[in-house]
Amino acid sequence: MRIVFMGTPDFAVPSLQALLEEGKDQVCAVFTQPDKPKGRGYVLTPPPVKELAVQHDIPVLQPNTLRTEEAFSSLKAYEPDLIVVVAYGKLLPKNVLDLPKYGCVNVHGSLLPHYRGAAPIQWAVLNGDAVSGVTTMYMAEGLDTGDMIFKEETPIGPEETAGELFDRLAAMGAKLLIRTVDAIKEGNAPRIPQPEDGGPYASQLSREMAQIDWGRSAKEIHNLVRGMSPWPVAQTVFRGKQMKVFRVSCRERSEGAPGTARVCQGEFLVSCGAGSVCLEEIQYQGGKRMKGCDFLRGHPLREGELLG
Repeated sequence: MRIVFMGTPDFAVPSLQALLEEGKDQVCAVFTQPDKPKGRGYVLTPPPVKELAVQHDIPVLQPNTLRTEEAFSSLKAYEPDLIVVVAYGKLLPKNVLDLPKYGCVNVHGSLLPHYRGAAPIQWAVLNGDAVSGVTTMYMAEGLDTGDMIFKEETPIGPEETAGELFDRLAAMGAKLLIRTVDAIKEGNAPRIPQPEDGGPYASQLSREMAQIDWGRSAKEIHNLVRGMSPWPVAQTVFRGKQMKVFRVSCRERSEGAPGTARVCQGEFLVSCGAGSVCLEEIQYQGGKRMKGCDFLRGHPLREGELLG
């Protein structure tokens, strides 16, 4: 079977690796997004999927869009039997969806129909879900609306961050993809239509969402910190400067108005709308990442001091 793989970030790498381990010859080309400038020096950096493809001497194409005749002709020249899409970052037009003999399949980081959209893993953590998973599906013109093939679920740890869950689901998705491709080859892959009402939608994250609202409950803030890790990282303001918050734990008691900071048994506590959180790991603007209790040694709190 001739497979064209379309993917871009780290989440897609295990899936491409799994296909290569099953038989390198079946992956005839890789489509990924163009290289982008990164870091302080804005160095042009290839996507992780491209790096893996180059290591295995697989042709890599990086069109800005698949909606041009040139891009479609390049894809058609590879005569794919199947197109596999994992976090590619672009919608596939109808002529691309209709091109392969066995269609286009996608690995999605949620238990569809929940969390269609760009950031399903982060939103599962932000919402405090107990369970997440991966779904493989046939692609349709709508966003993550195609018929489902297989699902696999996993519990979300109470302290697990979006980044940690991301890594686990990437590995799970790779295994589920191989099962899916095998079923398609054997002609017994199921087609399970999705209901029109898909539940919560997983929109892209923004930096504005990362600002902590101390009027929310301790549990909600705990989930925000987990869901915003590793990007864009939850933040608050302390003495007029930004403070990144990487890890917190919840406490039942609350003293003072939301955002009031206090020290109790060496812990850096902040009152919330309900309960308090302990700032376990933070990074003050211009400083290093450190434990909250260590930060207090150089920045003693004043009575009634507020964050936010």
